[in-house]
Amino acid sequence: MEQTLADFMTQGVFAFMLVFVRLGTAVMIMPGVGDSFVSERIRLLFALAFSFALFPLLINNVPSPIPGTFGLIILILMEFIIGLFIGSIARVFMAALDTAGMVISIQSGLGNAQVFNPSMATQGSIMGAFMSVTGAVVLFATDMHHLLFMGLYDSYQLFPVGGLPEVGSMAQLFTAAVSAAFRIGVQIGAPFIVLTLLIYTGMGVLSRLMPQVQVFLIALPMQILLAIVLMAVILPAAFMFWLGEFEGAMGAFIK
Repeated sequence: MEQTLADFMTQGVFAFMLVFVRLGTAVMIMPGVGDSFVSERIRLLFALAFSFALFPLLINNVPSPIPGTFGLIILILMEFIIGLFIGSIARVFMAALDTAGMVISIQSGLGNAQVFNPSMATQGSIMGAFMSVTGAVVLFATDMHHLLFMGLYDSYQLFPVGGLPEVGSMAQLFTAAVSAAFRIGVQIGAPFIVLTLLIYTGMGVLSRLMPQVQVFLIALPMQILLAIVLMAVILPAAFMFWLGEFEGAMGAFIK
């Protein structure tokens, strides 16, 4: 009985450690919970609680018996890479909002208005910071963060513990995610590109008709005003479009 309990405790600690490496790595960088404005201590405690809640369900996916030192290091490294990969995919699609905000800022004449973006932990456009923070709020308001947790749980079916991940497929998927994120950002900012083109075309025609008028002194305030009005009009549709793309990307990890 004592030997059985000792084996269970040893295997349980080993399983918890491997589960924590994968889930903790993903949680530390995923959108919302892993944003820079969330304290590192809060992120660590959440990762510990999340791993402790799931590891009884995932203990059957952990190899037994415990491998040697070299094998254990390889397992931990593989779990770290898989967790980093899943968290990075979610973070890349979150960065699509920052890309959209940058496009909107440039096209609305606010490209030089730089502020600190807490979601990306760096300086960025004012519209990018607004879109990123609002995206995190929308993510939780629509319970879309559940997809992240479900994807982490089901990732043990896609990436079994002890199995060698297909690095080529992972690199291809990550490249496709970066490409899709840039496409989403440009698509969200497309109405502003059209608006700016129309404004500049109109101001160019006006400057030819009335050379004595400094049309571009009039164009910039008008450009900013129309961009803000257009932002208010398309914002719900833009976030619904982004949520659909985000759901499709995270759904790839759910069996």
